[in-house]
Amino acid sequence: MALPVASPVALKHIDVEPGYIPTGRDLGLRDDTCVGRQAGGQAVGLERLSSFLTHRGKRYQREMSSPLEGAVACSRLSPYLAWGALSMREVSQATENQRRRLPPQAKDWRKSLRSFSGRLHWHCHFIQKLEDEPRIEFENLHRLYDGLRPKAPDAQLLTAWSNGETGYPFLDACMRSLRATGWLNFRMRAMVMATASYHLWLDWRAPGEHLARMFTDYEPGIHWSQVQMQSGTTGINTVRIYNPVKQGYDQDPEGLFIRTWLPELSQIADQHIHEPWKAHNAKDIIGTLYPERVFDHLAAAKAARERVWGVRRSAEFRSEAHAIVTKHASRKNRRNPRKVARASQNQKQLSLPLEDQ
Repeated sequence: MALPVASPVALKHIDVEPGYIPTGRDLGLRDDTCVGRQAGGQAVGLERLSSFLTHRGKRYQREMSSPLEGAVACSRLSPYLAWGALSMREVSQATENQRRRLPPQAKDWRKSLRSFSGRLHWHCHFIQKLEDEPRIEFENLHRLYDGLRPKAPDAQLLTAWSNGETGYPFLDACMRSLRATGWLNFRMRAMVMATASYHLWLDWRAPGEHLARMFTDYEPGIHWSQVQMQSGTTGINTVRIYNPVKQGYDQDPEGLFIRTWLPELSQIADQHIHEPWKAHNAKDIIGTLYPERVFDHLAAAKAARERVWGVRRSAEFRSEAHAIVTKHASRKNRRNPRKVARASQNQKQLSLPLEDQ
């Protein structure tokens, strides 16, 4: 039996002179371009949680899809959860406690907190998917997609996408915003990843790795599940080919977000900010101040859809998709056989417009 050890009366101070501490530049590291990264630490995380539950989150459900309003209306708690500054339990309990305190007439708040609580559940669901099947970080979840895209990415296209130089203003603004802040709202994350996979036809691994390096809140379980989902390689999710022009009109109708991150388009009139190649002065800006488009979004979407659905039509594809649904779908879906069947066999997507998103 171990004897108890008495606590020390005092600790002696050790005087250490560390000398010169080298900077990142001394070590040959590149300057940090993420000047708008969220500050870390538990205290800041708790402040973010409190401000979200008391005032920022009221319009969460309505504004979370916008890259402008979403920067404030979203919780912004993901980095603190990813790095362990806050626990999922304390965030979930604080949310539930706040929901119980709401008066009956607080409809906006109730909808927003219900929506937020649902996303906390999905957070844990996706982490569990990676724990259950770690290969999704490296391999297509549905194996019939193996070899669909070239394994080695086109270096020029990958660089243009990574640097926000594709010639599509809203897409480029999202990528530049991410580089400067380390954050994007969910819908824009889905769009930038889907564009890399469908329009640029890049294998999801290289774009996924770039985004992982950029996201301050990188969480492997969520990240790789979403990367594959937005690339259409899970075999069980709807094929969503986001239109980078339409998304701009929908989520940034006045072009404020674009103008924040693409000052080189300052001479483009408001009515053409989403499609500057249509402006009367396009020849003075496109190809000089701002790059030419590196893909045709309509033609690329059509080609991608045909390639993906060429794989999805087979009976072998549906058989494996059904097995994936059985293993990975939420319990709610598993209790409903019709949902499972629709997830693995839904051929109705073939009739959707090419640019439905």
